[in-house]
Amino acid sequence: MLAFVIRRITQAIFVMLIISLVGFSIKNQIGDPIRDMVGERVTPAEREALRDRLGLNDPFLTQYLRFAGNAVRGDLGISFFHKKPALAVIVGKAPATLELVLGAALIIIFVSLPIGVFSAIYPKSALSRFTMAFSTLGVSVPVFLTAIVFIYIFSVELHWLPSYGRGETVAIGGWDSGLITIDGLKHLLLPSISLASIMLPLFIRLIRSEMMEVLETEYIKFAWAKGLHRKRIWFVHAFKNTLLPVITVFGVQIGIMFAFTILTETVFQWQGMGFMFLEAVERSDISLLVAYLMVVGAVFVVVNTVVDIIYGLVNPTIRIAGRK
Repeated sequence: MLAFVIRRITQAIFVMLIISLVGFSIKNQIGDPIRDMVGERVTPAEREALRDRLGLNDPFLTQYLRFAGNAVRGDLGISFFHKKPALAVIVGKAPATLELVLGAALIIIFVSLPIGVFSAIYPKSALSRFTMAFSTLGVSVPVFLTAIVFIYIFSVELHWLPSYGRGETVAIGGWDSGLITIDGLKHLLLPSISLASIMLPLFIRLIRSEMMEVLETEYIKFAWAKGLHRKRIWFVHAFKNTLLPVITVFGVQIGIMFAFTILTETVFQWQGMGFMFLEAVERSDISLLVAYLMVVGAVFVVVNTVVDIIYGLVNPTIRIAGRK
């Protein structure tokens, strides 16, 4: 098991090195940091002297190693617009995005599991057929359109839920959270449902197909032959083995959801990392864009590495296969 964990961590480090190389290439090739610092009022000779002093004329590899070393220490550059470290700007916006992803993840878990299991156990029922048809439609509709429809129905027409912003938040140790206020939860509901809508049909269909496949295996047939109670067969023997591939896919999709928050946060004016990213694009804040790429890449890599390790603990055959 130790060798399996070391192998996964080594792969994660290698992926992060590639992400850092891509991020540095973007920062190195797009924009001119000297122009952003001093404007157009200095002479070309003064510009060149400043470039030498800042090491911008050094070879590409030297500059990259300096950038990677700073990144390891948490220095991802200074945001040109905010005039403070880019990582500090992202950390300030992270609570909003994390709460949004958490809300969407909980909706996916508590909705897809019962519906997927029921659809697998009773595949010919009316609810199962409706769910499959609805999930096909859900996969086809983009998240921003779902968000706009929800705003029109529940905010404009019915006036049940707010349509933008985070609502009332409470500072908890530097974390501005809306999870412990009624107004904050109301503001969180529509964005979370909209973000979950793009992943929810996928998990319903995945759980249904995996459990239907498990129910046809020999050990399940043997359990029926032994006379075990049907609920024990469904929810102990079959359900446990259904979750193995679902855990892996869920880990990947959690990372992807961070990218989908860009659209959701824009529609709902949710002041998170995705909304910050679009503002950075509009302002050509290259340092903040690269820092966002690094942070989101790190989140994606860490989540997937943790899921792989958990999957290896749950399913020892993965560790055995990895040695071959």
